[in-house]
Amino acid sequence: MSQPKVLIADKMDPQAESILKRHGVSVDIKTGLSPEDLAKEIANYDGVAVRSSAKITGAMLKSPGKLKVIGRAGIGVDTIDVSAATAAGVVVMNTPFGNSITTAEHTIAMMMALARQIPQASQSTHMGKWEKSKFMGVELYGKILGVIGCGNIGAIVASRAMGLQMNVIGYDPFLSEERARELGIKKVDLDALFADADFITLHVPKTESTSGMIDKTALSKMKKDVRIINCARGGLIIEQDLKDALDSGHVAGAALDVFEIEPAQDNCLFGHPSVICTPHLGASTSEAQVNVAIQVAEQLAAYLLQGAVSNAVNMPSISAEEAPKLKPWMSLGAQLGRLAGQICDGAITKIHITYSGKVAAMNTRAISSCVVADVLKSMTDTVNLVNAPEIAKSRNITIAETKIDVDPNWSSAVTIDIHTESETHSVTGTLFANKEPRLVMVDTVPIEAALMGAMLFIRNDDKPGLIGAVGTLLGQAGQNIADFRLGRVGAGRSAIALVTLDQALDSKLVAAIAGLPQVQQVKHLLF
Repeated sequence: MSQPKVLIADKMDPQAESILKRHGVSVDIKTGLSPEDLAKEIANYDGVAVRSSAKITGAMLKSPGKLKVIGRAGIGVDTIDVSAATAAGVVVMNTPFGNSITTAEHTIAMMMALARQIPQASQSTHMGKWEKSKFMGVELYGKILGVIGCGNIGAIVASRAMGLQMNVIGYDPFLSEERARELGIKKVDLDALFADADFITLHVPKTESTSGMIDKTALSKMKKDVRIINCARGGLIIEQDLKDALDSGHVAGAALDVFEIEPAQDNCLFGHPSVICTPHLGASTSEAQVNVAIQVAEQLAAYLLQGAVSNAVNMPSISAEEAPKLKPWMSLGAQLGRLAGQICDGAITKIHITYSGKVAAMNTRAISSCVVADVLKSMTDTVNLVNAPEIAKSRNITIAETKIDVDPNWSSAVTIDIHTESETHSVTGTLFANKEPRLVMVDTVPIEAALMGAMLFIRNDDKPGLIGAVGTLLGQAGQNIADFRLGRVGAGRSAIALVTLDQALDSKLVAAIAGLPQVQQVKHLLF
């Protein structure tokens, strides 16, 4: 095996280089590269370590060359096109715990500075003024802090704020009541948080759902004289809308460590007397920089030399020895999970995965991660193999595993039972020739099919005419059938059809099929 090579593309504590070399990894340090030069360089390396300056775009990953892994020395991966990395087969890792305390402490410092106007008062005093009456602050004691995003950093901020005897309320779509009680905060919806909070702090990633979440509409719902802190990600706040709210006096002040465009050299909020700004210092302590540098170096070395994966955002933890055996089972788990998630109606309360036969002796956690992630993809587009268990927990979905040494029908099989508030569905699959995933049963109905592309799932009465009627409707719409599989419990009883199509269907055609007299249920599936 040739010596793996890692490019450190951002300024990083020297311990990162030392650790990689100590493990036998070749290291080059090239910081400040242009996007064009970085795109050329990364293809020559097995791994690349970045912080927040170097951006890894989708265009760079179209021809990834040797690149196998990207390590982010920090928690946020918004500077990395994770979807493109996944498509290119490149693992993306972050270091989620190395700078959590530092960022939380910066948030508290910003909140205190905002409450007492410390930067403005300091500047005034340096200028020889003594404007004691001008800088009238407010106490934090007894005030309500609204925490938007109650993950690792948000939880630390809440703990520190309660130490200051603030009352903490929290909004997070993935926060369970049980977790809220553990944190000692009151779980509320977003509008209630806006209405009640004296201070609001943001601790969410920038996604499609959170981008611009603090806009003029949100600001109008907030309590008058609210103070807003953002040490999370730029772009969560519409900056011009915030300026307007500050100018009108509705918002008393803002403390911002992050901005829509960074480096922020020109911004509509700069110079505003009620705004405190810092240049993205949330993770900027010597302790944090050492921690994340050590963590990312250890993770890159472990992956490149041993195949071990930790803190990946686009794949489950799995060892190099397990990978060849687990890969087809992970594919099967993902397909079954996607099927189960799409055929269910109602809120899911439990996902029960049963491993029987030889697969039961494997590292099933990686397979279960695939199952849960793909079940949840019917609910949210932010789920991945790493966060799937936590998202399930936050939605009060119980995940259970059962292992059975011998399967009565197959050498190995995976069964997923999905429980909702009103029904239960079951899907079973196995591998053909130890490598080809196949569905073999749905709700006690035996049916063998490969799950791929666009499909129709039809639950029907076993009566003559279904195949012809469905085929006629699809033919009239110009839809070609790639495969048509049937399964039934017995003559004249409940039956299932799975139709593989060359392209996705529109909703009108699906509704027309659902209106056929033999049809009980139709689901348009995408794999």
